Amino acid sequence: MKNQHLSWFGIVRLGLVQSALGAIVVLTTSTLNRVMVVEYALPAMLPAALVAWHYAIQLSRPRWGYGSDMGHRRTPWIIGGMGVLCLGGVLATDATLLTATSPVLGILLGVLAFTMIGAGVGASGTSLLALLATRTAPQRRPAAAATTWIMMIVGIVITAGVAGSLLDPFSPQRLAFVATGVAGVAFLVTLVAVWGVEREPERQPETQEQKPPFAQVLREIWAEPMSRRFTIFVFISMLAYSAQDLILEPFAGLVFGMTPGQSTQMAGIQHGGVLLGMILVGVCGARFGDKKRAWMRQWTIAGCIGSALALGALSCAALVGPAWPLQPTVFVLGFANGVFAVSAIGSMMGLAGEGRSAREGVRMGVWGAAQAIAFACGGFAGAAGVDALRALLPDTSSAFGIVFSLEAALFLFAAILAGRLELIAAPTPRVENANALEGARS
Repeated sequence: MKNQHLSWFGIVRLGLVQSALGAIVVLTTSTLNRVMVVEYALPAMLPAALVAWHYAIQLSRPRWGYGSDMGHRRTPWIIGGMGVLCLGGVLATDATLLTATSPVLGILLGVLAFTMIGAGVGASGTSLLALLATRTAPQRRPAAAATTWIMMIVGIVITAGVAGSLLDPFSPQRLAFVATGVAGVAFLVTLVAVWGVEREPERQPETQEQKPPFAQVLREIWAEPMSRRFTIFVFISMLAYSAQDLILEPFAGLVFGMTPGQSTQMAGIQHGGVLLGMILVGVCGARFGDKKRAWMRQWTIAGCIGSALALGALSCAALVGPAWPLQPTVFVLGFANGVFAVSAIGSMMGLAGEGRSAREGVRMGVWGAAQAIAFACGGFAGAAGVDALRALLPDTSSAFGIVFSLEAALFLFAAILAGRLELIAAPTPRVENANALEGARS
């Protein structure tokens, strides 16, 4: 069945799902992290391990994408995934409170909760991106990618602000109340966002005879040169993107002597740069994105190179010290990161429809799994690298400088990979069923 392209209003509505996702994730990875470490004096490695576990669970993204591909609607997968995510968020809060009296039971419940969080993010997030990829007109995809990412950040900011104000003065009852409220609102927002989006089915579901096993579909996707190359690019670039997350504010405190409040303000400056970069790519993409496909590749390369240059500047800042203009450098890093992130997601949405039809969800799942692995490894590797180098080197600034330089090298490598993706190559003809595929091969 012919797809009905989303209007701008429809794209913004689906962006609300990303806002809901961001709201639950920031509650579980930020607020609960702080409560475990500060209020309950638990080891910092406990919440870090739970967050890493929720990323590991997202290796299931290709399987969720396969499930949404085999049906005729994706919205049930979005709603079901969000329901699991919201329940996981509430359970994670219960687990945090339980650790105060029964640490072992609290940890076990936490593992279950973060398993649900990872599965919920994978199911809803993968299906949402697949729906956007199939229902968004090609010339609107860059702007759609920017819109959904910006709305995710907006959801994070609003949740952090509102939940933070409601949690003071802190009490376990307040935390439980706030977590339940955030989960309930997020689920209702998702229902409103997807209501009526798929009035007409995207396609007829494949019959049992047409439905290939998941392992076969995964092999088909990995056998596509473009899918395989893009997976490697996503992993390398997101590894570089996430490696700075856990070390930038400690760097500002240890090398530049910033207070917690000042380093938090610096993080706000970085996110301001990210938003500006995303908006720029989204606006330009809406205007020029339909001219030629090389446009998105050029923005991706520019974002990677800009991020590498900014990280190189941070490496120099580590050597120079407080005399270096740190905040402008961090703003440039955020801006380049925003350009890279949205252009990469826009490319992802465009490439998801390449090759055989009804495989958009699996492709999105494969790339989402690569991103999840990169995020799980990146933050840990950055922090562990700084710790190891601080133990070996005589001064802290050199340790940060080396790690920032390695991250810059990763971004340059990602830029080279992006240049080899050949996004301007003629797209692979879409094939609707296995018989037609065999005929095409003949």
